[in-house]
Amino acid sequence: MPAAPVSVITTILVDIFIIFAAAKIAGELFERIRQPAVIGEILAGMLIGPFALGLIGQPGPALVSAFHDEEVAREVLNTIYEVLAEVGVIVLLFVVGLEVHLDQFLSVGRRAAVVGALGVVLPLLLGFGLISYLGYPQPAAVFVGTAMVATSVGITARVLADFGVLQEKEASIILAAAVVDDILGMILLASVVSIGANGGVSWGQIGLVAAEALAFTGFTALVGARIIRRFDAHLDDLRLRNGPFVVAMSVCLGLAALAGYVGLAAIIGAFLAGMAFSQARQRSSLLEQARPVYDFLVPFFFVVTGAQVDLRLLAQPSVASLALAVTALAVIGKLAGCSLGALGMSWRSVAVVSIGMVPRGEVGLIVAAIGLSAQALSPELFSVVVAMSILTTLIVPPTLNLIYRSQS
Repeated sequence: MPAAPVSVITTILVDIFIIFAAAKIAGELFERIRQPAVIGEILAGMLIGPFALGLIGQPGPALVSAFHDEEVAREVLNTIYEVLAEVGVIVLLFVVGLEVHLDQFLSVGRRAAVVGALGVVLPLLLGFGLISYLGYPQPAAVFVGTAMVATSVGITARVLADFGVLQEKEASIILAAAVVDDILGMILLASVVSIGANGGVSWGQIGLVAAEALAFTGFTALVGARIIRRFDAHLDDLRLRNGPFVVAMSVCLGLAALAGYVGLAAIIGAFLAGMAFSQARQRSSLLEQARPVYDFLVPFFFVVTGAQVDLRLLAQPSVASLALAVTALAVIGKLAGCSLGALGMSWRSVAVVSIGMVPRGEVGLIVAAIGLSAQALSPELFSVVVAMSILTTLIVPPTLNLIYRSQS
């Protein structure tokens, strides 16, 4: 009797199982050697991904048969991974927001604004200058400089959460600066998209993006928290099981989606939702209920991020050397800019803030993809930006680990 054919759903479930199991096994191993679990999760993704062992990311016969084309099936599979990863990082930033009090966040607003702004300007100038100096067209230089700008705070937030230091001033500065960073990054992204589409800058579009981003952030952070404080008593009257948690997660997902519509990263909406609910009297129970969801979903983000690494891109010496140069400038730009913004604090605080702003992660990948589709970036420069995004993501967890371990 022939075996029953494997269904599409079964194929995807097997991949989800492999991702989750690999994340937990790698996380356990790295915790045992006193390293952040997030490093193990990223490396696990690199190992099981389509560019190494190929345990995930390769569409099976069922998927190919369902979509009648291997490339389409691969895109569908990658989209499923990306959705899982995005939900994971949304939950991560929501929990981070729950652990940050609004007053604490606002108290570092001025310093965070300086840290965020300087952390944008210097990497942009360094990236633009290098690519222009090497003789690439100006649009390519603009795209590379922009990809070096925006911080992917998910990596840093996970490390800070693992060490239990989200209540410290340095964490508040990093998170607030990341919001400033993201707003400025979206304005720059609107500029480069305009350049790629029209060959010139649409100042009206840039102004609209800036206004929407600032209005969304300000309204959610200030008005949203007041609304929660006023109506949180009614959440306990809901007949839904775990009613306050259901409402909180609904607001989180809604604000994450809304953030995307106004041109911000979805994780900013999730973080602001968490910070608004940190004012609720149910905050402790919300944190307790969110932990199992966090432990289940968050590792998907880090494994999927690792699985995107194609080490073959760096096989060519010219690409590898340029990638290392761009990565070095991306790190130096953030360290120098954010250190200047953090002057006046202790050396350890300056180090934590500046290093915590280094990861580029998925933000750099988004800019690279836009540049490639607009034909502003060559495949060579696209590979360089991808390598820079991944390398800046990988170096931060062990560096922060050394700083926090050295004081314990």
